Formats: sequence, structure tokens, C-alpha cells
Amino acid sequence: MTAVVKVGGSLEADPHRRRALLIALADGVLGRCIVVPGGGTFASAVRAAQVREGFSDAEAHRRALDAMSDAAGIFRGIEPRLVQSLEPWTEAAPARARVWNPRRLRAGHPDIPETWDVTSDSLALWLAAQVEAERCVLIKSVDAPGHHDAAALARVGLVDAAFPDFAARYGGPIEIWGPTDKVTVALRNAA
Repeated sequence: MTAVVKVGGSLEADPHRRRALLIALADGVLGRCIVVPGGGTFASAVRAAQVREGFSDAEAHRRALDAMSDAAGIFRGIEPRLVQSLEPWTEAAPARARVWNPRRLRAGHPDIPETWDVTSDSLALWLAAQVEAERCVLIKSVDAPGHHDAAALARVGLVDAAFPDFAARYGGPIEIWGPTDKVTVALRNAA
């Protein structure tokens, strides 16, 4: 049993919750899992640099992957029991809790557009499909609104624009955990 769990970069603003979540994941609260780090302030810095310097979306995507890699290192600093993993889909017997470092995707991947339409939310779904995860959990700093299908969540900006397509490709259960609410995303309008 493997779960992919994306810990949102916005949880930087709630370090106690982030630490408690990482500890719980390392303790095995979800069984075996792969943690996907959000880019947080590192990704925000990439967005600002792109506006200032004018580099392409493809370059911004690569720098955002670096931001996620930096966040993976911070997660391991917070919870040393998280084992770093570059290619968790090749590991026959994963540790109880791994943190994914997406740095290898810098070279590009045919399934992943190099635009801001793809953030760590969609990358978590991509990874969940790669490892055939039993579920994908997105941990957010805000609760999901009343509508819980993938397309509606993308329209209101809770997830990125590519999320509905990645959700359809993954096809498994997707949960969004806010600070006070847990919801299951319906895929009826995903594609």
C-alpha cells in the first residue's frame, strides 16, 4: 500500500502543522508513502524572477523543480526519517516514508508540460500514476470549497490548470486535506 502525499508549500506559514504532518507521515499514519514537497516561497521567488528577468516558462518550470528539490531538503531537515528518493517508481521495497526530489525531471518528460499550468499538485498526481499509488493526498493550507470535482477546483485556483488532466490519467482516489476539512475529489468532470 503506497500513498502519494503532497505537502503544500503554503504550509510554510504554519510550521507547527507542517512539522506535525511530516512526523505523522514518518510514523506511518498512512502506511508507506511518498511525500511530494510544494515549492512554497522558493517557487514564488521563481515567479518573481521570471517577471523581472523575462526567461521562458520552460526555464521557470525547471527552476520550480529546483524549488521543490530545495523544499525536499528542508523536509528531511525537519523529519530525518524521511528518505530522499529521486526515482521512487524504480524502488521495489520503499521505506515507510520517502520524500521525492523531482530534480531528474529538469531534463524534461514527454508527459509533463513545462509551464506554470503544472505545479506540485499535478506532479503529485503524475507520481501517483508512476508508482501506482492507492491514493493521492494533497495537503493544503485552506479547505476545499463546496464543489469537489477536479475541474471546478482548478477553476477556483485551489489546484493548477493541468490538474484535471493529470487526475484523469491517474484515475485513483484523490483527497484534499485542509486545516479543518478532508474531501475526496470527484473525477466526473476531470477531462
